[in-house]
Parts: sequence; structure tokens; C-alpha cells
Amino acid sequence: MDIGLVRDKRPFEHRVGLTPGGVKALTASGHRVYVESGAGMDAGFSDAAYEAVNATIVFSEEEVCLRSELIVRISPPRASEYAYFQPGQVVLSSWHLAVAPRDRFESLLERKVTTVGFEIIEDDTGHAPVLQAMSEIAGRIAVIMGSGLLLNEFGGKGLLIGGAPGIPPASMVILGAGTLGCCAAKAARGLGTHVVALDRNVQALRTLQRNAGTDVPTMVATRTNIEKALQFADIFLCSVAVHGERAPILVTRDMLALMKPRSLLMDLSIDQGGCCETSRPTDFSNPTYEVDGIVHFCVPNLPSQASRASTRALTAAILPFVEEIAVKGFDRAAADNSALRRGTYTHDGRCVRESLAEAFGVPNRPLDGDGGGA
Repeated sequence: MDIGLVRDKRPFEHRVGLTPGGVKALTASGHRVYVESGAGMDAGFSDAAYEAVNATIVFSEEEVCLRSELIVRISPPRASEYAYFQPGQVVLSSWHLAVAPRDRFESLLERKVTTVGFEIIEDDTGHAPVLQAMSEIAGRIAVIMGSGLLLNEFGGKGLLIGGAPGIPPASMVILGAGTLGCCAAKAARGLGTHVVALDRNVQALRTLQRNAGTDVPTMVATRTNIEKALQFADIFLCSVAVHGERAPILVTRDMLALMKPRSLLMDLSIDQGGCCETSRPTDFSNPTYEVDGIVHFCVPNLPSQASRASTRALTAAILPFVEEIAVKGFDRAAADNSALRRGTYTHDGRCVRESLAEAFGVPNRPLDGDGGGA
């Protein structure tokens, strides 16, 4: 199969879809891989490194798309990039179609593009390999970023996240005890931070305590408990996600009045719309803004800032799916692999994910072997 890697044009996105090692696994099996020049540069992978594993370097995204049956990219394509897609092409990316503009969703149907979203690939046990890999990194980075944003010169209230002898640590509240929340809790506790976690799922809270320690108090995420936690949080970290759907709004603007002035709200659910009413996407050119005296940090795709590590983790997670599609073709691979079926948004001009079909008001026509998906 002909497989393409494009250079991501999104500002502050530094990852690439596959490492040279991942490409080597494909070319060694007889597949052709086309890599847009400079695609891996920000992650520390040169064109020469890809050429050394028998990839072909091409000099435009359009050429990659024209040559490739399967494309691996990172962030959702820009509007201008949709014109490059060919009927029947399979495109693996972080699509986040649940929060995409309607015209782009319709364009994918019209062009009969098969879209597989990293964020919704999920096996029968509920394990989401790509989302987990990126969330593990994002949780750790969030603590690093949060510790800096508490300092005065970065707009914070002048707190040391882990405290010091005779000085109490900052309090971090984590809303959402999934992979990101667990990793953030463990990293923050390692620095001596006072951490409290909330989730609606008690089993998720048990898992978080097993990973981060039983000295992390937990609460069920009712509105009353969220309001209580807002009152003492120096950092309020939102990591709520519903696979393939918009994140629910759990913190309204009027609830910000409960927080201490210049406290930090980090909404890492922003990729899926955010779970705070006052959240809007930012980037590292201007990563924070204030609403009612509360500092907001809502940068999506945080793992891109550890691009080399993230690309390695991403390759380990997605390469099995790329290899299966390359060997079997998409239809057979999807029929054989339930995780791939669940990770598919559109195929052959139809919407194959039930929740997305409901969101856009179109018929849901599931893939063979699937009951419809979430």
C-alpha cells in the first residue's frame, strides 16, 4: 500500500505521525511510504533519517495526498487541505469531528474520505490506546506548566506548587480521573502538591488512588462537590472526556466567583470543546487569559510540546492499525478489528458513528461487524 506522512502546518504542533522506526517497519513489509519534506524536523527526525529506511521524500502535502492511499497526520486538517483528499482515501488523524464545523464534516462525506480518529479508537474493554498514550504525556506536562503559571512573572499568585519547609503546598483539584487525571495526580504528588480528585465514576477514583496514592482525597463529581473544590483550588485542572463527543459543561461562569483571585483554571478538555463555560482554545503565543480574575490556560494538544517523546508514543500506539490497514485494506481490517471500527467517523460517503450522526442530523450507517458505535 502507498502510505503518506504530511508535515503538520498547525502553529505550535511539532509532532509527526510516525518515527523513522515506524516507517521502517512498513517499508520492510513492502509498502511504499511518502514523507513530506520537513515532516519530522521539529520532532528531531530528519529527511535523511526517513530516506535511510527507504521512504521517499516529496516536497508538498498535495503530492503526498495524490500518491497515498493511507495518510497519517496529527491535527485536524485546515479548510484548504480538504481539497487534497481523494475518494476512498483513509486518513488517520486527531479529527475531533464532534466539535468540527458542519461544512467540513459534509465535505468529508462528499469526498468519500474514510476518517479514523485517534481520539476514539477503543477496544472491547474500553482501552483507548492512542488517547491513553497522549493523555499520559499531557498529564505530566500539565503539572509542569501549572507549576510555572503559579509564579508571579507568568501571571500567577506567587505560589510554589510543592511548598517548602514551613510553607504549605499549593492545592490542585483534578476534575476527571481518567488517564490524564491519574498521571497529573501522580506527578503533582511527586512534587509535594496537595491533590484532590473528582469524578462521577467511583471505580475511576479507586484506580486513581491505586496509581497516585491513597493520600489523594477523592470526591464524587456532583455540582455541590465541584463548587466546594473550586473554593480551595489554586489549580483547577479539567480532564473530562467523553469519547467522540463534546465535553460536558461542568463549571459555569458564575461558579468562578467561588475561586480565589488569580487562581489557575487549566481546561485540558478543550480539544473536545472544554468543560468550562469560559474556556476557549489558546496557543503558546498567548496561552492564558483572565475571566473574572481567574487565569485560564486552554492550550490543546499539549503533548506536542514534548514532540519527540510524543511521536514515539504515538507510533507505538497507531502502527498496529496502520499495518493492519496496509496489509488487509480498510474494509477487511475494520471488519476484523473492533477498535478500528469504533475509531472510524466516516467511510465511503456515510457517517458510521452513531453519536456523530445524531450531532449532525444525518443517517447512521455502521460498518460491517459493528452495532453502531458510541
